[in-house]
Amino acid sequence: MASQKLGLHQTLSQKLSPQQIQFIKLLQIPTTELLSRVEEELEINPALEEGREDPIQENDSSDPDEKPFDDPDEVPEGEGIDDKINIEDYLRDSDQAGYKLQGDGPSADDEDRDVPVVSGTTINDLLIQQLSFLPLSEKKMAIGMQLIGSIDNDGYIRRDLFSIANDLAFSQNIDTTEEELEDILDMIQQFDPPGIAARNLQECLILQLDRKRGNYEVASLAIQIVEDHFEDFTKKHYEKIEKRLGVDDHDLMKDAISMITHLNPKPGEVSEGTGGGSQFITPDFILVNNSGKLELSLNGQNAPELKVNRTYRNMLEHLAKTTNKTKQEKEALGFIKQKLDSAQWFIDAIRQRQQTLLRTMNAIVEFQYDYFLEGDESKLKPMILKDVASTIEMDISTVSRVTNSKFVQTDFGTFPLKYFFSEGIASTTDGEDHSSREVKSILKEIIDREEKEKPLSDEKLEEMLIARGYQIARRTVAKYREQLNIPVARLRKEI
Repeated sequence: MASQKLGLHQTLSQKLSPQQIQFIKLLQIPTTELLSRVEEELEINPALEEGREDPIQENDSSDPDEKPFDDPDEVPEGEGIDDKINIEDYLRDSDQAGYKLQGDGPSADDEDRDVPVVSGTTINDLLIQQLSFLPLSEKKMAIGMQLIGSIDNDGYIRRDLFSIANDLAFSQNIDTTEEELEDILDMIQQFDPPGIAARNLQECLILQLDRKRGNYEVASLAIQIVEDHFEDFTKKHYEKIEKRLGVDDHDLMKDAISMITHLNPKPGEVSEGTGGGSQFITPDFILVNNSGKLELSLNGQNAPELKVNRTYRNMLEHLAKTTNKTKQEKEALGFIKQKLDSAQWFIDAIRQRQQTLLRTMNAIVEFQYDYFLEGDESKLKPMILKDVASTIEMDISTVSRVTNSKFVQTDFGTFPLKYFFSEGIASTTDGEDHSSREVKSILKEIIDREEKEKPLSDEKLEEMLIARGYQIARRTVAKYREQLNIPVARLRKEI
């Protein structure tokens, strides 16, 4: 039988205090979410209120030697602030590991991630409004609402009708058939914007072409191409399509292809005049070029005026001075102290957030000063999270939280902070590091100027970039091209 040994081991571990967790949560949210967070805190904590801090000093009427706020004997057992806050709950909700330790600029995932913004009428609101104009029964109206609710952000219905029918049966007790769903879907597909509620790209293009009444001959040919030769069209085998359709008029074929390529493949993202596809960004920073001098300021919404409720302070002082407290008075004292501490923590976290945001953005402006003066993308220097973290003497995770989902308004546009981060590549001509964003800009410029009948291959693009002094491999050219959403040469060919 194996013997058991008892031993004593010391381990060093670090846990964030509630104040630190409060700060982390506030630091990573953008301006629009901060306003909601402040309103939420104002609702749940009566000791916190809007307005400037009173000039009256705390405890001004009390004896200097007394410390009613800090007297541990005056707080009933089990009612202290540390007992009330479960740190594990905070840690469970926190995303402390959600940053890149190497800090090598934004990844593709970062660029694709949705950013919370303020928007107006949604595409669903527009569709529901149009649905309400149809003389439908209550059942068909419910089916229409279900179909609209199944539309993705880009305007497609990708769930099969059988599954939607099952949803209606289980969630709303509505018995329907795929045929009935198809009929109502046909009605919704006639709504604006054109192409909405399509089940695939081919159907989306056909729905839009059906509305092209101005040039019937070109539209008819375009519909025929999409309906019968869609695969060849996606591969840009235009000459093959022209031969199979027996089209003698080359200009007609060219006009039909042009009509198709100018259609909207994602109708859910555009809804002019409604704000359905528009996204209005609230910048966190304002950067102005004042006669060659850059002036940075924080959006005023990032600096809400908050203060601790004076009435609660007075109540705490009064209860703290009371001798021979009753059980109810001890409980009240613990509750008031908890709320006052929480209010002060929140105010301090907001202030610290403001300071950290400004320190980080000032470092970015200093690093990319030449770019911010003119807005010339070629002036962007290679910069990673570690560069900024070293400048402001903070952790990379802090910089990551500041730059995530934050925007700066400049004289030449509003940009996400992640835009200014990129890795560097070495140039063979001058020996300096150049931003990958600069190389992407030049790559896009070269492709925009290429002959569309003879698009440039990645190998040729590599040669042209090397000729300009950028030491770059073909696979890197391909990677940058894909990040710019530019297809390969074969798919860029036009007739």
